[in-house]
Amino acid sequence: MTTVLAQTFTSHVPGSDEVVAEFPLMGQTEVGDVVARARAASAWWQDLGFDGRKKHLDAWRAHIANHLPELADLIHRENGKPPGDAQLEWIISVDHIAWATKNAKRVLSQRRIPAGLLMANQTAYLEYQPLGVIGVIGPWNYPLLTPMGSIAYALAAGNCVVFKPSEYTPAVGQWLVDSWAAAVPEGKDVFLLVTGMGETGAALCRSGVDKISFTGSAKTGRRVMATCAETLTPVLMECGGKDAMIVDDDANLEAAADAAIWSAMANAGQTCVGIERVYVTEKAYDGLLAKLAQKAAKLTPGTSYGHITMPSQALIIQEHIADALARGGTAVAGGEVDGTLVQPTVLIDVPEDSLAVQEETFGPTLTVTKVKD
Repeated sequence: MTTVLAQTFTSHVPGSDEVVAEFPLMGQTEVGDVVARARAASAWWQDLGFDGRKKHLDAWRAHIANHLPELADLIHRENGKPPGDAQLEWIISVDHIAWATKNAKRVLSQRRIPAGLLMANQTAYLEYQPLGVIGVIGPWNYPLLTPMGSIAYALAAGNCVVFKPSEYTPAVGQWLVDSWAAAVPEGKDVFLLVTGMGETGAALCRSGVDKISFTGSAKTGRRVMATCAETLTPVLMECGGKDAMIVDDDANLEAAADAAIWSAMANAGQTCVGIERVYVTEKAYDGLLAKLAQKAAKLTPGTSYGHITMPSQALIIQEHIADALARGGTAVAGGEVDGTLVQPTVLIDVPEDSLAVQEETFGPTLTVTKVKD
């Protein structure tokens, strides 16, 4: 949860009034100044080449790796997920940097390519030049892991990065940028932070960056894309989904149930590639449903997974469950929402045109539908 003051806002521990930190609400002028600093640093960063950048990125990776307890605790407090899940974000994020530094030169450096029949007497080469400054708009559900994909690869390619974290997890973003400055003090302007609400993200889109990488809801993604269209700024969009699992007659039901429950309930269901719908054949239906209900019953919100990070999302989850039940559905597990804690919920007999089937729920819920084949 966030609280907006006159020129600042605060982030809070999910499900609590406890303040994590306070941050400035940055507008067009402030964002423009940050982008200008990154632009000024871009020539130095590009001139280092792949090997020079690798040295600095490896130092950053080592710094992050050496501060696991501190970072995991911050993610746990500000995002609400259990410490173990926070550590998983840390592990994969460190791996992102390692892969980027190891492979950037191989993937992006100059290489000879066929010139084609019309230019058989010519020699052709292909290489990729850095774009310059990349704006990264990150989400709150995986505040370290998800933006790190864009950040690490943009930096390894020779770009500077301006990062706008979600207003629900700005402290994680601040920690990440501070860790860069600590590891690479001579290049502190290569990776910078802007903080604020949606207006700050819009300002970043209009700031003259050379590309925007966005992760978030489809609704916000449309706004980002429309704003970037004003200046023909390229965008990379990773939005939500309504992912389905199909379970056939000959499936290993134990493995299928494990996969469905983990994918649906991990991070309190706040995962854009998390399974929200299961379609299972008549032959396998009863066996799978029994296993799903049994496994869901062993999970405890607040322990097995954390709070819903964004309070308004808990209302959406509650609406989807209520709509499913009102239209003839049955909860064979869960179905209750207590503030920002949601019981692991398995729903059956839910109409295909219901909210729980048609719209992204982004909570620890599954609809299970019997199909002929």
